[in-house]
Amino acid sequence: MSKIVALLPMKAHSERIRGKNFRDFNGKPLFRWMLDRLLAAEEIAAVVINTDARSVLRGHGIAEGGRIVVRDRRPELCGDLVSMNRVLADDVQIVDADIYLMTHVTNPLMSLDTIRRGIAAFRAALADDRHDSLFSVDRVQTRFYRADGTAVNHDPANLVRTQDLEPWFSENSNMYLFTRESFASTQARIGRRPMLFETPRIESLDIDEQSDWDLALLAARWLESHPTEFCA
Repeated sequence: MSKIVALLPMKAHSERIRGKNFRDFNGKPLFRWMLDRLLAAEEIAAVVINTDARSVLRGHGIAEGGRIVVRDRRPELCGDLVSMNRVLADDVQIVDADIYLMTHVTNPLMSLDTIRRGIAAFRAALADDRHDSLFSVDRVQTRFYRADGTAVNHDPANLVRTQDLEPWFSENSNMYLFTRESFASTQARIGRRPMLFETPRIESLDIDEQSDWDLALLAARWLESHPTEFCA
């Protein structure tokens, strides 16, 4: 069976929401939601946290050991303008795995079921040599316009129902699966033959700004109070 390692980058600084990754979100620090789900997935051999906040993590009871690996982020890879692909390249170079699963602590609603389905789909795609990587997406069927008001994907004079428009897919940053070989081919988490993997829209809420935080918190509380009404 292929060895899967999860990569969960985590920085101390947050430009738009102070201390976002460690701030309480519906009862526990934001980072714990994704970390706990990754650890609950038996398919995942280890969770690697590439961070400049080892001491902050220690204050929250997280230390290296068991299935958790804490890697100190190199100084040249710190900062808001550093490409995430550079951080991942450092992890891939040092940490051995057959498959890497990369996600963010800012996607607290992604379910364990979705993680497991993504892993299963990618393993099947690799076995058949259909794809070399996977990334999660939202299906979008709506009318798009350019800034000058011209239509992009439809004819305003011939209105077609939105459900009949060609579906487009938006990268939602929830989950990426790739191999060392696919990463080497593009120097990126998305390889040359990627598989698009649809995830439930409510799970793909990504916290970037305060309004995202407020919306995700409302969604988390609703999911908590309606556990049988939402099927991932």
